[in-house]
Amino acid sequence: MSFVDRLIAPLSSAARLRNGLDLLERGRANEGVSEIAHAAHSGLSEAQYQLAQCYLDGSGAPQSTLEAVRWLSAAAGQEHIGAQFRLALVYIQGRVSSNSAASAESDLFLHEASSPTSTAEPDFDAAIIWARRAAEGGSSEAQALLGYILASGPLALRDLTEAEIWYKRSADADCPQGSLGLGMLRLQIATDDHTRTKAASDVAKAAAAGLPNALTLLGALTQVGVGVPRDLPAAAQLYREAAEKGVRSAQTCWGLALLNGEGVERNVILGETWLRRAGLEGDAHAAALVGFLHAKGGDLAPNYVEAITWLERAAELGHAGAARALGQLHLIGAGVQSDPDTAAHWLRRAAELGNEASQVDLANLILSGHGEPDDHAKTRHWFARAAQQGDLTAAFNLSVCLTQGIGGAQNEPEAATWLRRAAEGLPTAQFWYGRMLVEGRGVPCDEAEGRVWLYRAADGGIVDAQVMLAEMLVNGRGGEEDHRGALELFRKAAQQEHVGAMFALGALYSGGHDIPANRALAQQCFREAAERGHARAQLLLGQYLARGLAGSYDEAEARRWLESARSQGVEEASKELDQLASRAKLDGDDERAISAA
Repeated sequence: MSFVDRLIAPLSSAARLRNGLDLLERGRANEGVSEIAHAAHSGLSEAQYQLAQCYLDGSGAPQSTLEAVRWLSAAAGQEHIGAQFRLALVYIQGRVSSNSAASAESDLFLHEASSPTSTAEPDFDAAIIWARRAAEGGSSEAQALLGYILASGPLALRDLTEAEIWYKRSADADCPQGSLGLGMLRLQIATDDHTRTKAASDVAKAAAAGLPNALTLLGALTQVGVGVPRDLPAAAQLYREAAEKGVRSAQTCWGLALLNGEGVERNVILGETWLRRAGLEGDAHAAALVGFLHAKGGDLAPNYVEAITWLERAAELGHAGAARALGQLHLIGAGVQSDPDTAAHWLRRAAELGNEASQVDLANLILSGHGEPDDHAKTRHWFARAAQQGDLTAAFNLSVCLTQGIGGAQNEPEAATWLRRAAEGLPTAQFWYGRMLVEGRGVPCDEAEGRVWLYRAADGGIVDAQVMLAEMLVNGRGGEEDHRGALELFRKAAQQEHVGAMFALGALYSGGHDIPANRALAQQCFREAAERGHARAQLLLGQYLARGLAGSYDEAEARRWLESARSQGVEEASKELDQLASRAKLDGDDERAISAA
């Protein structure tokens, strides 16, 4: 500042402004703001604009959006174009931070790293008034901003034709924001390759000016070959340049390129580092990728503790897939203690975020007795909605809710209706529908029709269906007896560790059916079932061993099995044990008599 300006500053508002700006530049912020404020109070529009900047930046004055808006409005009312543009920007951003205010002029379309944290909703109605006045006054940045409002603002303000006019006017004035906006709009409305090529050219012009979001968008276009030739190395370098400028989405894309070796030499460690950086900056997708990377292992050893940390960050940022993964990790106890209730919490979060698979996961968890009471109604609603759209699994689960009264009133007839629909494709539903027909629950009893559905379920590998159908074949319920068919079904179920089927096989081989008796096989089947805790099998195994029915006699082992059966409440076992005791007493008396003789 000249000596003359310092001399006349008390008398001249313009000189006072120059003196204030000089003091700011030399680091004497408080004195500088005082000088600028004097000039602003005198009505000098440039001083009012500069004072507003100080309030936005918190430079020499407390940061205050309200004070900034006050002085910007004063300057804008005097047709100060810069103030009109900045005022429009403030209204769009809501409450801005110093970083965003400082960077706004250089990048209309703020990238994520410098985006403000708003505590107020954008006021597009006020913004468009000031943006239009500044645009008509010749500000190329305001023209780009006006185009943005017309292209992306509230529906009531949108006018894509006028938006393109303002974007083009801004781009023709070599404003990077105008070029980027024009390219984005043309991509939005493009229906042919010629328009996409023009759009990519606009974006490239903005990228050449170093605009971070333009670099990111051009990288995406180059990666997939929209409007430009597909070129993975070029796309990777564009992502890298934008990532280094702080664009979160570009950091994620650059990290992925390194992770997968797309257009650049593969480097898992460096890729994970960039994804971490983006995740720490608030990119939910990047945080989720870091979590998945550590959960799955591969190039990096599995680290479930690290995985859970990053998945939680991603889930809290709204990533549904991360929330579902957390639910699954807590359910199986990977990296943490198994905790179905915590699993339900994260599955609930994923479901609320729209992840339909998580809705089913959560619902199944709730059916097993976990979750919260409020979940029941949601569960029933999710199943009903999916069932109505043709999801057979949802139809089956809805029938379970209706049968058990989960999330609403119990309704077995309606449950049977949904089971019938699910039975068209699900063996489990075929078993339960067949059972409902046999038992007459929710539908009229029809053992013959029930047997048809049980056949289908048994062929589908449902063990309980094989056993139930086999019992019906043995007893001739719902059709003719078929002991050989029952034997085959029991054998299949026994091979899948069904204890009841093991016992039933022993009963069939014991004789009295259309199956040749084979007491050795019967004893073996009873033993397999007895060893798995089947009380009746323990009784019969004890009888076989006590009487030598299969050719081997073992009173001591027989007593052990009979005692085990008795401990489970089988009354016949007590009688068998009494008979063993009586026999032992008689044998003892006989031996004493022989000795005496």
